[in-house]
Amino acid sequence: MTTLSPSASPRVVRELADDLAVDADLRDRAGKPPFDEVSRLREAGLPGLLTPPAQAGSGAADESGSDWRTACTAVRDIAAADSSIAELLAHHHALSWSPRLFAAPESAAALELRAVHEQWLWGGAIDLPDAQTGADLALTPTADGYVLHGRRTLTAGVAVADRLVHTARRTDTGEWVVVHVNPAHPGVSTEPAHDLLGQRLSGAGAVSYDDVPIAAHQVLGTVPVDEHEISPFTALAPLTRRLLLVQVGLGNTEGALSEARDISRALPRPALVGALDTGADCGPPPADPYLLLAYGELATAAHTAAAVVERATEALARGLEAGPALGADERAEIAFLVGAAEAVTAKAALHVTTRVLELTADTPAPSPSADPGLDRFWRNARALTAHSSAEHRLRDIGEHYLNGLH
Repeated sequence: MTTLSPSASPRVVRELADDLAVDADLRDRAGKPPFDEVSRLREAGLPGLLTPPAQAGSGAADESGSDWRTACTAVRDIAAADSSIAELLAHHHALSWSPRLFAAPESAAALELRAVHEQWLWGGAIDLPDAQTGADLALTPTADGYVLHGRRTLTAGVAVADRLVHTARRTDTGEWVVVHVNPAHPGVSTEPAHDLLGQRLSGAGAVSYDDVPIAAHQVLGTVPVDEHEISPFTALAPLTRRLLLVQVGLGNTEGALSEARDISRALPRPALVGALDTGADCGPPPADPYLLLAYGELATAAHTAAAVVERATEALARGLEAGPALGADERAEIAFLVGAAEAVTAKAALHVTTRVLELTADTPAPSPSADPGLDRFWRNARALTAHSSAEHRLRDIGEHYLNGLH
């Protein structure tokens, strides 16, 4: 088992990101299930990054907020090289918090300890009930537990996850229950998605359950049907996922801008007339002023998004550190900041990934195999923002800011 200490993680993550960047475009075009990439994640020890050191057996104190910050940085750095694999890691990190958010402390600790020792990769999706949400999965009580039935579409982890986490609705009481399932059970079938526009290596697809037995130890907890009865700490579950996906979008944006910069730097520039006349060393020739303006605009957009994301990351880290003592007002403020991060990052991602294609459109590639593949950043940005409406986020932010609604 490979474990990753917080002090070693920046170097390990950079090495993994550099490794993924080498063939990112080729793997994206092939679009195969990410079995090899998951092996690379395990070799780097990233699946166990969010497990508190005390639970991992080191005897160190539980520093949940610090682990959360480290995990967010890792996802963002990996996304700059390969945002598909970063999305896979983002969903894993968000779902690996499920035991702490839904289960009793004792059972949560035991499950997380097992998960880190066996290097589980978590997949699935957790929905908190509200007036507009229905349940895709049904949970029917039996004499010794439950059976799970239904079909769920996932954006990551299909066919490569070691455990899948879901919310399912009991057929007898209507209660929402959080369960984890071993996808190796014969009653579980997966259908990987094909011909995706972007995020082709995240393991998207659908998973179906045909009366799969669910034992008592596979039930993490229950969720009140009335959303107002859900504890503020448990209600952080969707925010962890949303903010980690924002980190993916931000990293993808920064990766696109960095690769475009390298291409533009390599372009030949016209020599200074004075240098040609006198032979004097006048330094590197100037770039096109319009190119400088464009990169100034794009760099500012990326830095602005990063500042908003970092503030939301810090707020959510403090919320996770607070644990069950988190208050409703604090949770509402975290949701406000996460929504702002989503809106700002989505706008920056689409703008930057589109503009870098325009800035490098006339750059001749030495050969077809040397095509830098900047289009994948744009396709990935489109896929990441397709299911989240900036207008809806801004409306919610406005409701909170103007009327104080949670």
